[in-house]
Amino acid sequence: MPARGVRPGATPRALVLATHPGPAVAVTVVAGLLALAAGVPPGRAALVTAAVLAGQASIGWSNDWLDADRDRAVARADKPVVQGAVAPALLRTLAVGAAAAAVVLSLLLGPVPGLLLLVLVASGWAYNAGLKRTAVSVLPYVTGFGALPAGVVAAAPGTGGSNWLAAPWWLVTAGAALGAAAHLANVAPDLEDDLATGVRGLPHRLGARGSAVTGAVVLGGASLVLVLGPDGPPTAAAWAGLALAVPAVVVAALAGTRRFRRLAFPAVMLLTVLDVVLLLAGGAAVG
Repeated sequence: MPARGVRPGATPRALVLATHPGPAVAVTVVAGLLALAAGVPPGRAALVTAAVLAGQASIGWSNDWLDADRDRAVARADKPVVQGAVAPALLRTLAVGAAAAAVVLSLLLGPVPGLLLLVLVASGWAYNAGLKRTAVSVLPYVTGFGALPAGVVAAAPGTGGSNWLAAPWWLVTAGAALGAAAHLANVAPDLEDDLATGVRGLPHRLGARGSAVTGAVVLGGASLVLVLGPDGPPTAAAWAGLALAVPAVVVAALAGTRRFRRLAFPAVMLLTVLDVVLLLAGGAAVG
């Protein structure tokens, strides 16, 4: 007999897919690597990773639960709920349970790092609950991803777990910029489906071309902040990364045009990887 809330034929794979595993794993891995780079001991770094993973799972499950009717309306065949593999009620239970686990795991790191990490979780839930439909849809991404590096750095030795300002401004700013760019890129494939169901967030108001240009500029800005923000002169590797970022920004800005879309996506990926590498290097400099 299938588990309660799971339709016949459902598999654990369907539950994993409902977490939005790509973004969830990417954010979790970056958080764990940033923790190690910032000098967080391996045990605490593992706790940071577990806390972020639980939070990301709760955000993914809550998204598919809250959007179940909307996803069915536009026949999102990639969604386990639309496939009939998972009932929304089960996703609600899993989302709440994962959020509770994220609270416990985060606060085990101490009140300051714990609360900062939970800002990301709260931001994701706020986005899913309604902010995605507003002109300030980018705000949860900016807030949550700005708080993430601050929470990770606050978990490192020497901060006492009580220093809200342990992370330098440029690391927090770059995290917030990456979050904003992630929002613009994440929504781009679903603009038409979203508009059909009444979702009009910032990317929908900017349009495909406006979102592409804005996202490229934001990613380029993050690169600039990560290279020039730290104390002391930039390293040769940092300058090399910035040199790669400039043409990538130009190509990525063309993502909203059909002619250059195939080139634009790799450019966006290149920019994102460059910024993540620079972010991790920045964490090492802080540590």
